[in-house]
Amino acid sequence: MARYRGPKSKIARKLGEPVFGPDKYFEKKSYPPGMHGQNKRRRKTSEYGVQLKEKQKAKYTYGLLERQFRNLFKKASAAKGVTGEVLLQMLESRLDNVVFRMGIAPTRDAARQLVSHRHITVNGKVVNIPSYQLRAGDIIGVRERSKSLEVITESLSSARYAQYSWLEWDNAQMTGKFMNVPQREEIPENIKENLIVELYSK
Repeated sequence: MARYRGPKSKIARKLGEPVFGPDKYFEKKSYPPGMHGQNKRRRKTSEYGVQLKEKQKAKYTYGLLERQFRNLFKKASAAKGVTGEVLLQMLESRLDNVVFRMGIAPTRDAARQLVSHRHITVNGKVVNIPSYQLRAGDIIGVRERSKSLEVITESLSSARYAQYSWLEWDNAQMTGKFMNVPQREEIPENIKENLIVELYSK
């Protein structure tokens, strides 16, 4: 399973946002990394730099590597609709992201691991592909023998799923429904997708 394994707080500080989730170190030092820290005078970022930063932000937020992200952008470009919005909708429709959104896992990394370790089902069948694209009406559940896993029970106690109108969750059955692909205004991530489109259009 390919995923980023480098220093996470450093990347979050560079991008100016906690892209990997809650980060105490980032909160303490929310300025860019480097030996001069806050005092270093930095040049104005170029247009390309701004676009690249936005792409990196999206890539790290959803846990994709460069090739995966580029391939997904190609699919979004070929689909009907506004490319940037379609891209974000495809990212939100990934199985690992929905497992995270439903509250089954505390982070996207943890969600990816649960999926790849065969703890998650889609429409009653085990699916171990984190990038699996869900469709409206798909039922996501926790495998019967995995329902007592501590990481799952602790995460579900936060009831984070209640925030999202495109997801339904039955806590008693530990199953949820992917109601529909979310509209752009429903996606909470602070990503300027138009800058990503501009970057790849060059």
